[in-house]
Amino acid sequence: MWWFSFRVPRNLSRVAAKLIRRKAAIRNSVTFLLTNHNPTVMVSCVKPANANHVFRALADPTRRAIFEELTRQGEQTVHALTRYAGVSQPAVSKHLTVLKRAKLVRHRREGRETHYRPQPDALAPMVDWLRHYGAFWRDRFDRLEALLERME
Repeated sequence: MWWFSFRVPRNLSRVAAKLIRRKAAIRNSVTFLLTNHNPTVMVSCVKPANANHVFRALADPTRRAIFEELTRQGEQTVHALTRYAGVSQPAVSKHLTVLKRAKLVRHRREGRETHYRPQPDALAPMVDWLRHYGAFWRDRFDRLEALLERME
């Protein structure tokens, strides 16, 4: 993931947004996000294996609990996860399907049982996203602190 920022007059920010959207439509491999902070336009480029899938998968508290249980205990069967989650087996299977689509868990069949194991490396897009915005907001708060010190 990478990002850059540049200053533009306020009336040009809409033009910049159109150009960025057009460029994003051309290059499917990169998604462009545009945010407008005063006269500074910040363009952030995130690979499509982005954090959205991971955030959506972990937004549900039951899925988060299932993923945490797998992370703590290691590989488990659907039946063991059903006992832990406190919901029906079909509900656990649906939650596991969402986690599989986000590549947060992998499964293997052994006879009639399906075993699931966590894939913590799949959290990397979310960690990158948090690192990016953490750096952005640290910079903003440092600027605010410097401004407040100058005002005193």
